[in-house]
Amino acid sequence: MRLLRSTDLALRVLMRLAVAGDTPEATPTTRDVAAAMEVPYTHAAKVVAELQHMGLLEARRGRGGGLALTDRGRAASVGTVVRAFEGDGDVVDCEGATPCPLASACRLRGALRRAQEAFFASLDPITVADIVAEPTGPLLLGISRLA
Repeated sequence: MRLLRSTDLALRVLMRLAVAGDTPEATPTTRDVAAAMEVPYTHAAKVVAELQHMGLLEARRGRGGGLALTDRGRAASVGTVVRAFEGDGDVVDCEGATPCPLASACRLRGALRRAQEAFFASLDPITVADIVAEPTGPLLLGISRLA
């Protein structure tokens, strides 16, 4: 399975904020995140807005503002985050512009759906705090200084 760019960015933003602590980079702006992760600002802004809507981070405007992980964000299930960004869609598009002739009798679609759910379920017990625990957190801080 391949994650969407927005899912990858959401996880990286949460991880980075989880290890920021009291460093000078503790509250980067959305623009800082976009620059550090080399993605368009509009893409980062959309991801940050969704994470804020989910209650996983706070975004404060103005002088002294920036992004900060909430307690809910630190305890968030990676599976929940991935589901939110990946959506409920099927792995394959059987009903697109050229519908699959096997759609009415296909067993593959169901098997792929079960595999997708197993993938999400394997991520459910893992939290953001878990994925930045030693040795990942200190290493992440060392290699990803935000501007």
